Amino acid sequence: MEQIHVIGGGLAGLTAAITAAESGARVTLHEGHRTLGGRARTTDGPHRANEGPHALYRRGPHWTWLARRDLLGPVVSVPPLDGLRFRFRRDGAARRVPPVALLRLARRSARTAPVDAGLARRSARTAPVDADFRSWATGQIGEEGARAAANFAATALFHHDPGALSARFVQERFRRLASLPPEARYPVGGWARLVERMAAHARGLGVAVEAGARVDTRRLGELARTGPVVVATSLDSARTLLADASLTWESGRTVLVDLALRTRRGDAFVVSDLDAPGWLERFTAQDPGLAPAGEQLLQGQFPIGPDARRAEGAARAEDLLDLGFPGWRERTTWRVEALADGRTGAVDRPGATWRDRPSVVRGDGVFLAGDQVAAPGLLSEVSFTSGLEAAMLAVKAAGRRSGSGVDLNRT
Repeated sequence: MEQIHVIGGGLAGLTAAITAAESGARVTLHEGHRTLGGRARTTDGPHRANEGPHALYRRGPHWTWLARRDLLGPVVSVPPLDGLRFRFRRDGAARRVPPVALLRLARRSARTAPVDAGLARRSARTAPVDADFRSWATGQIGEEGARAAANFAATALFHHDPGALSARFVQERFRRLASLPPEARYPVGGWARLVERMAAHARGLGVAVEAGARVDTRRLGELARTGPVVVATSLDSARTLLADASLTWESGRTVLVDLALRTRRGDAFVVSDLDAPGWLERFTAQDPGLAPAGEQLLQGQFPIGPDARRAEGAARAEDLLDLGFPGWRERTTWRVEALADGRTGAVDRPGATWRDRPSVVRGDGVFLAGDQVAAPGLLSEVSFTSGLEAAMLAVKAAGRRSGSGVDLNRT
């Protein structure tokens, strides 16, 4: 079988490289940075923060795939619900319980659209694709409840106006977030530990990893002459690399705020903003090793509009800190802010679904993977499912070019 090249060493690229190697292909993984991981990297040093709040979702396809290969490693769940200090910002004040309308929608979601181990099932009563979430949810639970539900769902959307997105798109994510018991799980030590296990597994399968090796358009042409290529980069990078102006899709624009505080008894676990999209979580509640002894690590995300300044998101973060972490200014030992613009995954407007995003198949033996392409799933699950599909198609193409048989069932 011919060589398969994977460009990009994030979750999509590692999934593609492992899948292709398990099918018997010779695989080279090209990563422009010195380290693998993409947006699944974790900061070095005593404060181990991911690039924005990250979680694995237990019932998703990525979870199953990792578990079968013994790649999950140690994971932790949210603290016990009976001791969970959840706070909701409503009308500018901290509340211990969400609006009744939000609970009604969560219960209705659980009844009408169960989740299986693969893709989310769709029933006749799920939200429509063609309507916006705000209008649909208002008809279900009223205007105030719809606004709260949209802002709560923004945790998995990273978008400044979640109510304007497709009702189906938002509702599927709301259901996953509101499921009980919670689906969210956290790799101990941060997502970099998961990346390390995936990279070691890839190398064990014979994948050649070339880190610090950027691939430009000319180099891509050279690689494509030796076998199929999987481009597993951001959509912006893929657009430049493939010189294809059609590779666009809407994403979010989000201020990321990470900080460490000296520990104080009684601090919240999560503060969810129901007045505007925003979320702040104390990750050391489930994984104390992410910060030095006596400190706790917080990570938050605050979506802002296309013309807003980063300071607007930072100010909203401080509002939530005031509500959930009294005296946080005097207790802060470390703080980092960043703006994630167009790199928080795809969002779908009314009338669109994941099938309308840029196709995995680009022609001439080139395939696309990442979190903004035509593949199902929640957040990083899109990178996984697209990486899996791109790899299987590349293996099939390599088999045709070499005239060899390909056993796709090995994956």
